[in-house]
Amino acid sequence: MSDESHHERELGGQLLASVSRSFYLTLKALPKELREPISLAYLLARTADTIADTASVPTSVRIECLNDFETLVQSSTDEAKARLTPRITSDFVSRQSDEAERRLMERFSDGFAWLSTMRGAPLAAIQQVLQRIIHGQRLDIQRFPADGILRCLSTEAELDEYTWLVAGCVGEFWTEMCALEKPDSFDPSTTTEQMKAWGARFGKGLQLINILRDLGEDLRDGRCYLPGFTAEEVQRDNRLLQPAWQHQLSLCRAHLDSGLSYIKNVTDSKLRYATALPLLIGVKTLARMEKTSWETMLQGVKVSRLDIAVILAEAAIACRSAESVERLYNKLNRA
Repeated sequence: MSDESHHERELGGQLLASVSRSFYLTLKALPKELREPISLAYLLARTADTIADTASVPTSVRIECLNDFETLVQSSTDEAKARLTPRITSDFVSRQSDEAERRLMERFSDGFAWLSTMRGAPLAAIQQVLQRIIHGQRLDIQRFPADGILRCLSTEAELDEYTWLVAGCVGEFWTEMCALEKPDSFDPSTTTEQMKAWGARFGKGLQLINILRDLGEDLRDGRCYLPGFTAEEVQRDNRLLQPAWQHQLSLCRAHLDSGLSYIKNVTDSKLRYATALPLLIGVKTLARMEKTSWETMLQGVKVSRLDIAVILAEAAIACRSAESVERLYNKLNRA
């Protein structure tokens, strides 16, 4: 048994499933050539995300740890490892209220052992996407330092930058890995660059869904990702955010339409299924948000496990052809 398969079995199975929620369904459905590098990249991104999101750790410590984490991803230096490993144990493991997040922190070193088995272009692609994601996580900490004070993004450009850094670049990475490991995955009438552009918008759309559905929770935690408002305005009357929320909802729909274009140009049926799952769950969530009252939306909108089970079953049939996927997408869009 190779080191790669050992790490994939140990980390890419139960541990990844426990921290990746519905996205694990996508990872599990991937063709075997893509499953390991994409699962590894996701596991390391989730580890960095847990570092960034542990609000009980001071801002300066989280940023320093993310810097060392990025250094380890890029070059695995002994100095960075010597600094970061004890900090993860002392500052992060015990502070996780979620059992899965605690196990993820405990297995921190194992993720880098898995990374050490990667070589060549896949390694370079993983390093690049993680560098971008970590940059986005640092920006988020700096803009929203978790000190109990509400802050708002200033411009649309800041929101677009953030969604690209933490999710849009993942669409590009996904496309690069397909081109590397399964070069016949895409319709020959399109180009890798076009697929990367659609993939970037697809990823940004999925991140916008998270932002829009979690607006109420974020406001309570001191974060307002909708730009153009002062904290005082939002605190006085959060209904002022509704036009901006609707605007971002429309932009999100356009991003997801690009995701549909992406999937329609995937020729491998297994890859089409894996790629379509987050899109179909996303558009179902978007349709539900559109029909939800502002007060209910502020409490959080989610797609139920039953809804996801139905989507999985319908997608298994629909993903046999691009036309069937489009019909299912349009059906969920209206649901």
